[in-house]
Amino acid sequence: MRLDRFLSENTQLSRKEAKRALHRGDVLVDGIEIKKGDLKIKTQQVTLNGVTISEIGALYFMLNKPKDYVCSTVEEDGVSVLNLVDEDLRGQLHIAGRLDKDTTGLVLLTNDGQWSHRVTSPRRDCEKVYLVEVTEPLNEGLIEIFKQGIALNNETGLTKPATLEIVAQTQARLTISEGKYHQVKRMFAAVGNHVVNLHRERIGPISLPSDLNEGQVVALEQAQVEYFS
Repeated sequence: MRLDRFLSENTQLSRKEAKRALHRGDVLVDGIEIKKGDLKIKTQQVTLNGVTISEIGALYFMLNKPKDYVCSTVEEDGVSVLNLVDEDLRGQLHIAGRLDKDTTGLVLLTNDGQWSHRVTSPRRDCEKVYLVEVTEPLNEGLIEIFKQGIALNNETGLTKPATLEIVAQTQARLTISEGKYHQVKRMFAAVGNHVVNLHRERIGPISLPSDLNEGQVVALEQAQVEYFS
């Protein structure tokens, strides 16, 4: 692993801050001052301002996201979901599979960049399941329309086939396997409806436990992690 990446994954420093620390001479590798971030770290001792840095290892969590939190490390439009995580972990984690500010439910957090790429890669065709509440009554004819794919505004072609299960007059469970911008809301808008509540229940085999309250975080099970390995 590159030294600058080692620092950013095992300290509170971002990659940019790690490079600044290197430039200042704050970092020693086996007692030698190192200023370049491309040095490969295997078993060497790394110290930052005299404190030995230990490798944290891979971390994988799920979060039940409440409304009004943003899936971003930059808090421009609201409070980041990372504030719901223990303070000593916040600088290590990033978000794999984001949700809109007004959407609730399953969010995955990790410090494993390759793993999160596999979660979000369009090539995986990873199923995402959403519970959707809309303003207008739903009819059975929509099931086939969603199955055939929907033409979204300002895009060519159709969405991939989606599974729509009507669970109440204005509530449905939608399964999609892609992640276009505001996709669920745009799909319902394309059929003349408006989403008022959106909740993600599942990503691949990872389902949000019914007893995980809003704002709570829990570690993933090994089998859930390995699905995307």
